[in-house]
Parts: sequence; C-alpha cells; structure tokens
Amino acid sequence: MNRGFSTILAAQFFSSLGDNALLFAAIALLKNLDAPSWQTPVLQQFFVVSFIVLAPFVGAFSDALPKGQVMFISNGIKIVGCTAMLLGLHPLLAYGFVGVGAALYSPAKYGILTEYLPPDKLIWANGWMEGLTVASIILGAIFGGLLIGHRVEDKIVQQLGGLEFNGGIDSAPEFAIFVILGLYFVAAVLNYFIPKLSIEHRLSSRSPKFLLADFWHGFLLLWKDPLGQVSLAVTSLFWGAGTSLRLIILAWAAVALKLDLEHATQLTALVAIGLAIGSVVAAKAVPLEHAVKVLPLGIAMGFAILSMALITDWRPAAVMLIVIGTLAGSFLIPMNALLQHRGHLLMGSGHSIAVQNFNENLSILLMLGAYALMIDAGFSVHTVVIVFGLFLSATMGWLLKKHGHDQD
Repeated sequence: MNRGFSTILAAQFFSSLGDNALLFAAIALLKNLDAPSWQTPVLQQFFVVSFIVLAPFVGAFSDALPKGQVMFISNGIKIVGCTAMLLGLHPLLAYGFVGVGAALYSPAKYGILTEYLPPDKLIWANGWMEGLTVASIILGAIFGGLLIGHRVEDKIVQQLGGLEFNGGIDSAPEFAIFVILGLYFVAAVLNYFIPKLSIEHRLSSRSPKFLLADFWHGFLLLWKDPLGQVSLAVTSLFWGAGTSLRLIILAWAAVALKLDLEHATQLTALVAIGLAIGSVVAAKAVPLEHAVKVLPLGIAMGFAILSMALITDWRPAAVMLIVIGTLAGSFLIPMNALLQHRGHLLMGSGHSIAVQNFNENLSILLMLGAYALMIDAGFSVHTVVIVFGLFLSATMGWLLKKHGHDQD
C-alpha cells in the first residue's frame, strides 16, 4: 500500500468518522434544546436531501476538477456546517449543510480509486474503502456516545467554559461538535496531500438541461433492467431501513432497556459489527451469478427486527442486533456487487453510482419521513418496531417472488 492510497483511505476515514459522530452530537443537542421528538429522524432527512437534489450534478462536479481537490472542497463545506452548529445555527439546518459536503464527497472518493489504481487492484481497494467506512460507523457511534455522555460534561466541559463559542462550551454536545470539527480539519489536511491526478472524463456539456437528461436516461435504463431493478430495489431498501433502524434503536433502547442516550448510541455500533461479519461471509460464500438467491436473508432480517419488541434485557438485545447486522451484510454485499456489475455494463460506473445514490437516499428520506409521522401520531416505539419489521419482510418477500428466478 503506497503513501498516496494510504492518504486517500485516511482522509475518507476521518471524514466519515466526523459524519457519524456528528449525527449523535446533533441528536443530543436537539434534546438539550427540548426539540420535539419527531425532529430526530428529520435531522437525518436534512442530511440526505442534498444527495437527492444534487444527484444529477455531483458527478459532473467531481469530474470537472482533480478528485483530491473536490474532496478538499467538500470537507471545507462540512467544516462550515459544523462550525455553524457550534455557533448556534439550528442543528437541522447546520447538519443539512454538512450533507451538501457529503453529497459532493461521495462520487469523488469512489472515482479517485479508478483513476489512481490499475483495474486488478479495484476490488482490493474497494474492500479497504468499505472496511474503513464500516469501522467509521462503529467508532463514530462509540466515540459520539462517549462525547455526549455525562462524564465528559462533568470532567472536561466545565474546564472549557471560557472558550468563546456562542457564550462558551458549557454542554457535552457542544464539546462533541468542537472535537468533531477537529476531525474534519484532519480530513481536509489529508485531502490536500492526495496526489493530483489528471482529469480523465470531461463532459461534452455542463448545462443543467444536459445533466438532468443524462441522469434521467441512466435512471430509466437501470430500473428497466431486471437484475438492475432487483439490486437497486434491495440496496435502496437496505439503506432506508438501516438508517431508520439506527434512530429506532435509540428510542427502543430508552424504553425497553432503560438506557440513556450515551449507552444507546454505543448499542447501535453492534449492528455495524454484524454488518462487517455478514459482509465477510457473503464475499466468500456468494458468487455474483447467485446474488439473487440471498433475498430470503432480507425476509429473515425483518423477523429478527420484529423480535426486538419482546426483548427487555441488554444482553439478548446485543446478540440480536449483531444477528440483524449479519443478515443485512449477507444480502447487501452480493446485491451491491450485482448492482455495480449491471451498472457498469449498461451505462458506466460513474452514472451508475449517481443513480444508486439518488435511489438509496430517496429511500432514506421516505422511510425516515414515515418514522417521523408515526412518532408525531403517538405510536409507541414497540409498534414502530413491529411495523418496521413487517414492512421489511413483506417487501423482501415480494421481491423474492418477482425476481427469485432471475440470474446473471
């Protein structure tokens, strides 16, 4: 592993670690502000809306400049959003601005791999990239949970009250945001030292009309392809479900397990650990041509989520969350590989990633919206868990019935 590739990986890790830790810091800040409970899922909606709105344009922006420069600009936007949250801008707006940076960052971090490395190294490189991303999700939950805990507030925050950020850092969430700001600065410095590569794919036109038409063509092409359709539906369903589940676990742990936000946040890391286990198993056991055969695992995941409604102790809860993550990883990785394969054959990887990001984040937006509406309507957390699990199992069952015999 040479220094350039190591720098790319390190920059991605610190940037993603900041994104994941900031989510929990923003949730804690909302609680300090006595915000309505429905604003917690809406917080993540503000983050992902940029991925949807900017989907037709971020690929063109990524290809217009050296990828390292795009990543540096993207992290600069995250720094501005994080600073704004620290200075008192409402967490919904500030976290949404950080989402703009994340939307710009996404195509650049994958695109630079194809430019920097030979084709025979891409699977290996993607394995490193995805592995560190999962690690950042796990550590982001643990790190974010520790930073917003009472121990930090009691032992550290009181000593930093003189720092003049919006009248001083006088709460754990504010201190957490201050530390996360440092993570983004580290990522930006690393971005600056990423090797500058020549621009390989210049667009024939950068007009919004051309970009929208080009994106729409790729969108229809992938959804009309049977294997593209099932893989896109499953990966979109997974990210919508996975993002919602992370927030549902926080509410469920408080009610069913009597855990505070700090420990509930760390509990979400167990799903990511399971995801890593399932990813390794799937990568070794499921060949690409049999990817559709993993759909029953999605049905099983829905029933595993249903069982959460019966659990009242943290020990079986920890085991079940790892099982849920393992099932998720076991069907996500083959479906993601199938989607990348079909996208590459039909339209090229860049267009395919743009369409994939759009659909996955639209799913996140819709499922978080449904969760927010259920909270606003007064649904108990156990009812939410049951509805969520049944929806996932039923949808995966329908996809299995429709595409179970499709083969690459």
